[in-house]
Amino acid sequence: MIPMKSSVFLVMALTVLPFFMNCASIGGPGKPISLHPGNGHYFLFRGEPTVLITSGEHYGAVLNLDFDYISYLDELHTHGLNHTRTWAGTYREIPGSFNITDNTLAPYPNRYICPWARSSEPGYFDGGNKFDLTEWDGDYFERLKDFLTAASKRGIVVEINLFCPNYNDDLWNANPMNAANNINGIGSCPANEVYTLGHRDLVTVHENVTRKIVQELQGFDSIYYEVCNEPYANNGGVGVSMEWQHRIIDIIRDTEKDYQHQHLISLNIANGRAKVTDLYPEVSILNFHYCYPPDVVAMNHGLNVVIGENETGFRGSDNATYRIEGWDFIIAGGALYNNLDYSFTSRYPDGSFLDYTSPGGGSPELRRQLGILKDFVHSFDFIRMAPDNSVIRGGVTEGATARALVETGKQYAVYINGGTQANLKLELPAGTYTVEWIDTKTGGVAKRETISHAGGIVTIASPEYSGDIALRIRE
Repeated sequence: MIPMKSSVFLVMALTVLPFFMNCASIGGPGKPISLHPGNGHYFLFRGEPTVLITSGEHYGAVLNLDFDYISYLDELHTHGLNHTRTWAGTYREIPGSFNITDNTLAPYPNRYICPWARSSEPGYFDGGNKFDLTEWDGDYFERLKDFLTAASKRGIVVEINLFCPNYNDDLWNANPMNAANNINGIGSCPANEVYTLGHRDLVTVHENVTRKIVQELQGFDSIYYEVCNEPYANNGGVGVSMEWQHRIIDIIRDTEKDYQHQHLISLNIANGRAKVTDLYPEVSILNFHYCYPPDVVAMNHGLNVVIGENETGFRGSDNATYRIEGWDFIIAGGALYNNLDYSFTSRYPDGSFLDYTSPGGGSPELRRQLGILKDFVHSFDFIRMAPDNSVIRGGVTEGATARALVETGKQYAVYINGGTQANLKLELPAGTYTVEWIDTKTGGVAKRETISHAGGIVTIASPEYSGDIALRIRE
């Protein structure tokens, strides 16, 4: 029996300890999310091997003052999702951009907040005062850090996207770095020359805002930086130069050089697919958009960095489309999947809006299904696994596809897309295995059996299924 004094102390310790542990992760010396030292294709986060999977809003959670990010983060957390992207505020959109219904990146007049402070001079694009690119907005950084603190408490890793190209002149006309919108006379150039090294005054602004953000966020363990979203969108001209991206990477590293820990840096490589042949030092994450089928993972697997798909869309709104895309990408060896979810708006920050006409999908049901994917992957010791489709020797119906993550003789994750039943032929070493077929829509075990195998090819019959099914095999 514990004495009264000791009992009280124990209760206090158990109550306070989680608080201080959490504080360490959001403002103390906690090591940020990193590449796993045993397998650089995956993350290590708070001591655990991690894949990042989510269905997230359109990146305006911080810069749009009308967006309730607590309700948003709670909804992600409810489904076990652990990732989101957010724009740093150096770019914004306007209502109607890209035919997105209630676009969170397009705040209404006087509801946009960014790193730079407003001046006393009127004349900003949609009302209010112009910006002063030499002064910081304390309210913005307070909001940003509050958002990150809330995400951290829920175990959600945030991609801080520092910059985004101006896809058209309408968006450049709304940007604080346009000379028409600031009092500093900076940004007298076309939209497609903003992110190059050709305008020293703009480069200085880019460098300064990068340093400021990195300094402010040095204590957060649940973030990484992406230099620029879709730098390959050049608006008919120069666009975003690779030399400029390298310069921003150098600024991040220079700012962090004396910090106890450094954050991961991501480059957004391409829409679809591309092979990276000259990886810049300090880049640890290669992100792609709309890469279905996920052949981009195999193309870049030899680089031993995380391969991610951090934006989907333009394939309709059916849940199955993006569920299948996520399963295919992760079982192909990817470690990050972010469905762009248009059911989140400022009016519906809980993601309950389903009447959108935006160019993609998203719904509570899809988020639940992607949570099943995350739980499935995390049920394996996946750090020891690698993509290896050679173990699949047949047995799927015509038109269906199958792929596998494998630790030979130990554990196998197989995903089948298409058909209604499979007699899957697998090459397995001799052993006794537990076999479980997983319903990708419910997370339930549709069929379980134990097999004793003498080695070679074994046929494993699935139950009947609709559309897709997953298989978990463990020794």
